Amino acid sequence: MVNENHRASNILIIDDDVRLCRLIAEYFAGSDYAIQAVHNGATGLDRAIDESFDLILLDIMLPGLDGFEVLTQLRRRSSVPLIMLTARGAREDCVQGLNTGADDYLAKPFGPEELAARIAAVLRRTRNTQTAKVETISVGRLRLSAASRCVWIGEEPIEITSTEFDILDALARAGGKVVTRDQMCGILYRRQATPFERSLEVHISHLRRKTEEAGVTIRSIRGVGYVLAGDES
Repeated sequence: MVNENHRASNILIIDDDVRLCRLIAEYFAGSDYAIQAVHNGATGLDRAIDESFDLILLDIMLPGLDGFEVLTQLRRRSSVPLIMLTARGAREDCVQGLNTGADDYLAKPFGPEELAARIAAVLRRTRNTQTAKVETISVGRLRLSAASRCVWIGEEPIEITSTEFDILDALARAGGKVVTRDQMCGILYRRQATPFERSLEVHISHLRRKTEEAGVTIRSIRGVGYVLAGDES
């Protein structure tokens, strides 16, 4: 049932599988999610840019513009949360999608319960703005604002996805202590890490490239997790 205390989340599906889109819409009928669907990349990109959505489900294999091109162009204009839908076993597609700015990915075929859990996890992370703590955290030249979910190197803002912010925020708040992979996956996805989980490593790699000039390093502690530390000079 829809909770009348808050508005429904508007979700756009960009996928040429009409039957799948219909099944998803039927599954979420009467829930807190309002589902809309389009079936080609160009139309989906226009809708994603011109209208206000809380989350986008984006398939990779699309007529016209493929999912990667849609995501690339969308990220130039919007930081809307996005989950990529990929073919089973196409791990390189998952990595490319995460590197391009996707917040999570889901391999087809998937069950509606797993899709609902992924959507809820992404939306939960991105709805903290109103209740976020107002302080700014600084590590080296890196500054994070919990209220605006923005990151700066010195006075220069850097582009960052919602998932990347949550990773960086967790590491910064740890105060130089190790954040385990299970802890990080619990924060991001509400589940334990699996031996085959690549999304976290991809996000970490992407963050390292973005923050290397800030005087901090995201160090991997083999078999344990990650720690944010000031570079030694």
